[in-house]
Amino acid sequence: MFSKILSATAVALAASNLVAAQTTTACDPREKSCPADPAIGDTTVVVDFTQGENDFFTTAAGTTLSYSSQGAAFTMKKETEAPTITSTKYLFFGKVDIELVAAPGVGIVTSVVLQSDDRDEIDWEWIGSDTTEVQTNYFGKGDDSTFDRGGFSDVSSPQTTTHTYTIDWTKDYVHWIIDGNLVRELKYADAKSGTRFPQTPCQLKLGTWVAGSSTSPKGTVEWAGGYADFSKGPFTAYYKKVTIQDYANGVSNAKQYVWADGSDGSYQSINVETTDGKDVSETTSSSSTAKPTTTTKSSSTASKDDTTTTSATKTQATTFSTATGSSTAGSSSGASQTSTGATTTESGESSATSAAASTSTSPAPTGAAFKPGFSGALVGAGLLAALAL
Repeated sequence: MFSKILSATAVALAASNLVAAQTTTACDPREKSCPADPAIGDTTVVVDFTQGENDFFTTAAGTTLSYSSQGAAFTMKKETEAPTITSTKYLFFGKVDIELVAAPGVGIVTSVVLQSDDRDEIDWEWIGSDTTEVQTNYFGKGDDSTFDRGGFSDVSSPQTTTHTYTIDWTKDYVHWIIDGNLVRELKYADAKSGTRFPQTPCQLKLGTWVAGSSTSPKGTVEWAGGYADFSKGPFTAYYKKVTIQDYANGVSNAKQYVWADGSDGSYQSINVETTDGKDVSETTSSSSTAKPTTTTKSSSTASKDDTTTTSATKTQATTFSTATGSSTAGSSSGASQTSTGATTTESGESSATSAAASTSTSPAPTGAAFKPGFSGALVGAGLLAALAL
């Protein structure tokens, strides 16, 4: 087991060897005019990988997946492989549920990443040799000047047991949830007064990669538990099912997200164009937080003061089928549920709750780590090529 809290020396070493925060971006709208981001919109996307390939995700070059009752198999037989898929559409705040079994093995990483054009980022990451925890992380605008954003949450046997991992993301908070239990909360104000809070339209990226490779920086190898031994491979992660709701910053019938010229990377600078031709700015859109949560009392660190959060639900669902791309619409409704836990800021101090999450609490992260993972800009040419798609 690797250390949960890196020493100052280790952090300095990692910082000196890594550009540690972001995956690549094809076009940063803060720097130049970029194409609009196609919206998922009102339809809830359900991708069942046990039914085979689908066209909601694009497959990175060099990626070959197989499908079975276990889901999509992301298999690596050598250290240069990094199976990766990316959603074809974006969510502008939203909720993502992923049922998966992480890949085993020292040096092996399984990753779920929400990433925007300007490198806002929200992550889940599993180290193949860590059988008791999953890591969470976030970045704003690709800022990796510090390595204090990471957290650890308890989870039982993630390499052999299917769990549901959830990101519930609004303009006021990010919730990381395991099997319905809230394990971490990030509030807007606690991410450098919102300046480093992920808040721009994101694609979903799923993948596995080799952090413990012969070409990885020393800090990355240590974080991954050591060098991968492919005599014990191959190593496979199984993604079973993905459900995505796009909150669209509270706007109905979203078609695409358009960045204002000279955007500062704030959610207020994103306009939502709708299917009826309207262009809805932040000043006229409804709250992005009037959406569902599916959290119950956290099984992680406890709190003396338990409170709850509730919200509304969407009513439209679409299940994407196999490679034909056909879909079936149906109703999806449900009562709002409760969420309990203990509240802390990212610095570990008590904090006033934001307006939209005024009754929401969560446990503090149980540790801090630098972020050299799937989000690392120097994780090998194969991974960079895959994530550039």
